[in-house]
Amino acid sequence: MSLAVRDDRLAELMDDPACDPDRLAATLRRFGTVNRVVSGWGAVYRTRLRPHLAALGRPADVLDLGSGGGDLVARLAAAARRDGLEVTWTGVDPDPRAHEVALSRPPIPRTTFRRADAATLADEGRTYDAVLSNHVLHHLGDDLAAFADESLALSRGIVLHSDIARSRLAYGLYAVAITPFAAGTFLRTDGLRSIRRSYTRAELAAALDAAAPGTWAVRMPVPFRIVAAARGRA
Repeated sequence: MSLAVRDDRLAELMDDPACDPDRLAATLRRFGTVNRVVSGWGAVYRTRLRPHLAALGRPADVLDLGSGGGDLVARLAAAARRDGLEVTWTGVDPDPRAHEVALSRPPIPRTTFRRADAATLADEGRTYDAVLSNHVLHHLGDDLAAFADESLALSRGIVLHSDIARSRLAYGLYAVAITPFAAGTFLRTDGLRSIRRSYTRAELAAALDAAAPGTWAVRMPVPFRIVAAARGRA
């Protein structure tokens, strides 16, 4: 196995429509714990999202694309409430299994989960003050450019797509650190496959720039994470 190149032929177990539904649900529910440790959204919220929402000086609408079991929406909504920000949150995911897990969460104020994708929202004429995604980009393959373009069309503010930064060190550390959380889930197998499917910072910047020159800035706000940021055009 080599991590020198992105292995986009790998399939993650949880993407299989026939995968074990109990293990899938457990994986989606445990993402909340894992993402608090590895996703870097605390730093992204403090440095990018919170200042943007606060500067609006009015209630805001935020969209999470590919929201899975809803853990990122729940976390950010709680942070915004603590900061006194008035935000309406929408999490969308086309997978009915993920949508079911999101709906099973305790109610989150001013939050809606929908079974939908970016194209559906664009067709409906929806727009938002910020559009986010977490751990989506490495799944997309040839659909990366279309997804990025759709997210720009949905945002009248900022767009922030966060994902794993592929590296040998990230792979090794994750393989060890995930073990206490992995029982009864796909977290270990799929997490390691996700790293192998993911981009380096330079690769993602090149791929996005080829589709929309000069639009995206790709940075690494915390170790092992890359965030593609842009201004929306809605």
